[in-house]
Amino acid sequence: MIGRAIARAALLALLTIAWTSVAGAQSRLLRLVSPFAAGAVSDLSLRLFTEKLATRISAQIVIDNQPRAGGVTAAATVLAAPPDGNTIALLSTSTAISVSLFRHLPYDPVRDFQPVSLMSTFANVLATNLNSRYATLADVIADARARPGRLNIGTTTVGSTNHLAANLFKADAGLDLVIVPYRTPGDLLTAAIRNDVDLIVQSYGALKTALEDKQIRALATTSATRAPWLPGVPSVQEAGIRDFEVVTWNGLFVPARTPSDTIGQLNRDFRAVLEDPELRRRFLELGLEAIPSTPEELSARLKSEIARWARVIKAAGIEKQ
Repeated sequence: MIGRAIARAALLALLTIAWTSVAGAQSRLLRLVSPFAAGAVSDLSLRLFTEKLATRISAQIVIDNQPRAGGVTAAATVLAAPPDGNTIALLSTSTAISVSLFRHLPYDPVRDFQPVSLMSTFANVLATNLNSRYATLADVIADARARPGRLNIGTTTVGSTNHLAANLFKADAGLDLVIVPYRTPGDLLTAAIRNDVDLIVQSYGALKTALEDKQIRALATTSATRAPWLPGVPSVQEAGIRDFEVVTWNGLFVPARTPSDTIGQLNRDFRAVLEDPELRRRFLELGLEAIPSTPEELSARLKSEIARWARVIKAAGIEKQ
């Protein structure tokens, strides 16, 4: 499957037009390759970002959604393109996870990509059915300790950020919980609404409508402090799980051989857009925080996350794919 993904990525890269002529002048064309499906929260935030960016740099921007192979297809597409700053990868926490999750990853995220800037971060939410007997996360923890192996926690697919966050919560809290992976976010939400699971872990964006419609109840967020979009909901740390924190991130990268001055200009443009007050407000509505960074800061985050999730995957006994 990965071999076919690379072949397709190479073909797409050959078809990419780096520059196009408009009214006799040179007009820049940027291509942002995303591992997320159109309409997903991360995709919506990317579209808000590119709308502002296009205005700032007077460029045409194409978003290429390639939600396959755990992000491998999208990453390979960017690496097959010329390193000129015109083809940009949206990488994420999943990129760091993939290093330990895949048996044969066809690239090294640290060696083969050059970070440009962080784009956004967001915490996950631990939630339960609105009519659940659990009013707080502390209630869940107490019941799980009183009845080992009886409670379950729903997540998305094995190896997803939500799934690994559940494994980390289970380990840090010292709980004997059964983790139940669901195929899609919709399946997971349905399970919570039907009260098929005791607890779920999911992004705020995926749960927002169900929370507003009072179909489920948020018990805690996985950020170190309370999330700005759910200020009334405590963090997992407030429930007594010291130092617990899982914050998912999305960042912008280019191929490693991209000239440093090109990266510098991209970083300045990205930072200016991400500091725009209107963009930051609209990101918060989606349950994300717009967080620009230096290339060095994003590089350090990627390396740290690779090491962290490698430990979680090993401790959970998750087999490589």
